[in-house]
Amino acid sequence: MNNRMQDEYNNVVSETNSQRNNKVWMFFTTSVLLVILDQVTKLWIKGFSIFGISHQGFDYGEIVQVLGSTLTFTFIENPGMAWGIHFGFIGKFFLSSFSIIASIILAIVLYRIRNKHLGVRLAITFILAGAFGNLIDRVFYGVFFGYAPLLYGKVVDFIQVDIPDISIGSYHLNTFPVFNVADSCVTIGICILLIFFNKVPQMHEIFPKRFKSPSEKTEKTED
Repeated sequence: MNNRMQDEYNNVVSETNSQRNNKVWMFFTTSVLLVILDQVTKLWIKGFSIFGISHQGFDYGEIVQVLGSTLTFTFIENPGMAWGIHFGFIGKFFLSSFSIIASIILAIVLYRIRNKHLGVRLAITFILAGAFGNLIDRVFYGVFFGYAPLLYGKVVDFIQVDIPDISIGSYHLNTFPVFNVADSCVTIGICILLIFFNKVPQMHEIFPKRFKSPSEKTEKTED
């Protein structure tokens, strides 16, 4: 009787784990689809020629109105990161390397929080998609388009939104910095993360072997 109950329990646990794994792969699939959307839009803007298939794309700096002057597609390339922050030759190498490491960590985190709050999982899904989307540009675009070695590619940006003029001292801003789908994914992910901030698991819950819980630290101190 005990063996039968144990077998039933093991079957339930196995089915539960299988369902959880299926759910986490749904989030990874969503992230992959967002990356594909990001890359398709970038290649549409930049243009490409591969396997006999060519697409002209935009001229660099070309502006196409989508919603008047409020929303336009403006083709630029960013050698650094968001908000026009630039790096030197060595800095670019570390930025690209960091992007790779960050994407791997985010993927691991997404898998490890597969049983956590839906909002947190969704947030990491978007952030992972954004990080990986821009990683592809930084790591591979230089080689793919023949203008730079591996890790020294430029990120394709094209979405420009007009905003009310902002002046703070000597700083003036009349349009939001040009961005892309990957940037949007990161922004959406961070916003979702802020909304569900109280649901974000602590480090010891994500990496139990690397980080100790507060109670474990207290017990060790008392010993």
